[in-house]
Amino acid sequence: MRIRTALLRGAGLCLAASILFTSCKSKKVLSDASSLRGQKKVSGNVRERYAELLNVPERQIRNERLYRFVDDWMGVPYRDNGMDKRGVDCSGFTSILEKEVFNTDVPRIARVMADNVKRKYEDQLEEGDLVFFDFNGKKFSHVGVYLQNNKFVHASSSKGVIISDLKDPWYYKYFSRGGTLRN
Repeated sequence: MRIRTALLRGAGLCLAASILFTSCKSKKVLSDASSLRGQKKVSGNVRERYAELLNVPERQIRNERLYRFVDDWMGVPYRDNGMDKRGVDCSGFTSILEKEVFNTDVPRIARVMADNVKRKYEDQLEEGDLVFFDFNGKKFSHVGVYLQNNKFVHASSSKGVIISDLKDPWYYKYFSRGGTLRN
């Protein structure tokens, strides 16, 4: 009886996990301890706020346009195929950020974006580089934008636009590639 109960419980967990992990819609089942909780819009000094959030010296926050953009979108809810502040998905958010901050047009699909990056090792990533994740066995099913100190901004299907830590064991497990967009 115990074995049957354990098998049913295991099968139920597998089914739940397979339902939750799809494309940009991947949802983290475990709590994300190193996502930056309580993220709210910056009031006052953007450089000071993001230096604290990213745990870097304030002088390292040089691209104020990037952090103002991130701040403006922080907390926007996730919406599949969304492209505005009513809701946005991971590739939509990434393409809008790259266009508005770096004046770079990028494809709308994460898999296609991945084909357009020059790969880098993790320790070589710089602000504005793209980071890709493989959820549910799907290559490049999630994308975000690298900030600093292993932090990246992305549209999470469960939390909307947030900053997370690339080294968080959950994200790191699914991390696939990072790199700079080719011209």
